[in-house]
Amino acid sequence: MADDRRTHRSHVSYIDKSRGYYGAQGYPQAYQWAYHHEVPFATLEKPLGKCRIGLVTTSFFERNINETTVAGTGTKEPYAALCSDALGGLYNKDLFWDKDNTHTDDLDTYLPINRLREFAAQGRIGSLADRFYGVPTDYSHRRTTRRDAPQILEFAQQDELDAVVLVPL
Repeated sequence: MADDRRTHRSHVSYIDKSRGYYGAQGYPQAYQWAYHHEVPFATLEKPLGKCRIGLVTTSFFERNINETTVAGTGTKEPYAALCSDALGGLYNKDLFWDKDNTHTDDLDTYLPINRLREFAAQGRIGSLADRFYGVPTDYSHRRTTRRDAPQILEFAQQDELDAVVLVPL
């Protein structure tokens, strides 16, 4: 078979994996993905080189974790923090990600503060906000749409952002 042909997908289908996961857990109904008839995105009103950019991550500052803590447990709220406070890295070991085949030793893979500062210095973006925002990974549409998204929007408006980069882990 030629190298450019495959009989199966070469990428991970998150939707299919989630559907299988929930089915294997015994849930009577497959996970229902959020669907918006009107996409809540907008075109930029000015060139990217003049835009103030913010970052949103699903990582958090370290919490009180011990060996009995289960991944994904604990209450988390949206937050805003100074970019300079995150340069030592954020805590994400309690999140679900492929810890066998990847790592989060490089901050810029999940919170690209340094890269965006470089882009600002090069004029590719106008500036990076002083703060970044954290939001919990949550499978509740209600909490995401009624609590998390409005809070992140409020933070972005306070910081007078033109756009945000979403970097989920």
